[in-house]
Amino acid sequence: MPLRVGFGYDIHRTVMGRRLVLGGITFATDWGLDGHSDADVLAHAVGDALLGATGLGDLGQHFPPTDPRWRDISSIELLKMIRAMLDGANAQIVNVDATVVARAPMIGPVRGTMCANLARAIKVGNGQVSVKATTNESLDSLGRGEGIAAWAAALVEVRE
Repeated sequence: MPLRVGFGYDIHRTVMGRRLVLGGITFATDWGLDGHSDADVLAHAVGDALLGATGLGDLGQHFPPTDPRWRDISSIELLKMIRAMLDGANAQIVNVDATVVARAPMIGPVRGTMCANLARAIKVGNGQVSVKATTNESLDSLGRGEGIAAWAAALVEVRE
């Protein structure tokens, strides 16, 4: 059975008055990420990596921001739908590795919960999902807190 790698990336700008959701966790902030869904960049990057690994397109293709059905939807719910697509493509997830770039919030204290949320949504063990974080050391717009980005890689075994 062939192994296939997928890569995902997402970025959203920060805005006042919106809730902040990352890895299925809602943070107590007075700002969040601008987007059509809940704007969970971590879940979006993971979803794109999984879709890419199986040749199923990308997040925008399946859940376009022009479709009102996806307005404010939980990105964890989108991941569950993506997992169902992978099941239909006879794909088994080997592992997912992701990195969040954010000045705030602190990811370290909730990393385990993020991994568990993502793992549960895509139906894998907690040890199959890794989440890391960095700040970009104030060097660019992400480092200054103007947005949050995430990158993810997924390894998937496809039964042909």
